[in-house]
Amino acid sequence: MWSLRQWRRRRYLRRAPLDEGLWREALRRVPLTGGFNDAELGRLRDLATLFLREKSIEAAAGIQLDPLMRLVIAIQACVPILNLSLDDYRGWHAVIVYPDQFRPGREVTDEDEIVHVDDEWKAGESWERGPVILSWEDVLASGSDGVNLVIHEFAHKLDMQDGVANGAPPLHRGMARQAWAEAFSAAYADFCRRVDRGEDTRIDPYASESPEEFFAVLSEVFFEWPGVVDEEYPRVYQQLRLYYRQDPLARVAAAGGD
Repeated sequence: MWSLRQWRRRRYLRRAPLDEGLWREALRRVPLTGGFNDAELGRLRDLATLFLREKSIEAAAGIQLDPLMRLVIAIQACVPILNLSLDDYRGWHAVIVYPDQFRPGREVTDEDEIVHVDDEWKAGESWERGPVILSWEDVLASGSDGVNLVIHEFAHKLDMQDGVANGAPPLHRGMARQAWAEAFSAAYADFCRRVDRGEDTRIDPYASESPEEFFAVLSEVFFEWPGVVDEEYPRVYQQLRLYYRQDPLARVAAAGGD
């Protein structure tokens, strides 16, 4: 099955290449790809092409989606899996895009088994075995202050691969679960203390909401502002480097950045 799927993907890439102009314009809209080398851009292009084939990017609440908008989303969705696999996003098929923030208005059951309606305004959501939901307005704002909504929501998808979002995705062979837990637990506890004290943090205070949000927010910053993660929580940076099999700091240095 794996070999057949890979063969079909390779054939599709040969037969349906992305338009060059569309690709270059989409890259211009995603600044974090500026430090990618040619090999990385080639892999990213293939992944984004396949993502658009295998996932449905659907419009909601009247927004009109064009090929450029879909490709901008696909590129950012594929950055975390650049050295992993599109199969890490298996088990679901849709990305739903709203023009701006949305209110789900659905019933949810909390940990005390009390049912209430979730009507808070949201920029994005990821459902286990369900869609990723994005606010296009917030997608456009990605890249400022270390924020990247698409990477955030797709980090949740990676976290959910074992059936639960808890800030501890399934790790690769050779990674130590204890090292991950120790690095993230210590950093999360420290960050929560800083937020509780009212400290003005460079990392979005939303990361203190839960361990799963800490993982998703730190993943955003890892790709957008890698130096911030390395300076504040170097052990977390190393775990993310091992998990994503990428080193954004080295990429920035190679590109001549700070």
